[in-house]
Amino acid sequence: MRQSSIPGARGRVRPLTLLGDPALVTPCAEVTDFGPELARLVEDLFATMYAARGVGLAANQVGEGVRVFVYDCPDDEDVRHLGHVVNPRLVEADGIRLRGPEGCLSLPGLEAGTERYDHAVVEGFTVTGEPVTVHGTGFFARCLQHECDHLEGVVYADRLTGWRRRRLLRQVGRASRRRER
Repeated sequence: MRQSSIPGARGRVRPLTLLGDPALVTPCAEVTDFGPELARLVEDLFATMYAARGVGLAANQVGEGVRVFVYDCPDDEDVRHLGHVVNPRLVEADGIRLRGPEGCLSLPGLEAGTERYDHAVVEGFTVTGEPVTVHGTGFFARCLQHECDHLEGVVYADRLTGWRRRRLLRQVGRASRRRER
């Protein structure tokens, strides 16, 4: 495989926005320009996701308030799903609701049992403006729902309730204090 055909090979790793940053709670704007700046952003998102060892990354996680995310994520059968979606719409989220471990590059080192559907369908566009439909099951369905949430200004912590939410927020507070030292 040529170096330039590997997603993110020409991108630059950007700093991640962390929980508490207004970019993470602000719904993102539709992409209207499918030009070279968008292509650069997608490359940067892949480079940043790989550097952080994630399986998905939304544009607002690097401070860009536009509706784009990338993914390189397995499903429950270990089938690899690799791609990006511009202006995604979650058009189906159904099946069984499962609680499973969920983490986020914007809450590094933390995870919590989060309920998600085990099937999801996202429609949107490629970086060149071609329509795309992405179907996901299992862990990949969780990833698609997680990244679509980001673009609406929602982080997985917002989906938690009760003791799970309290425990995660305590962990976030401890992690924040460690970073400030």
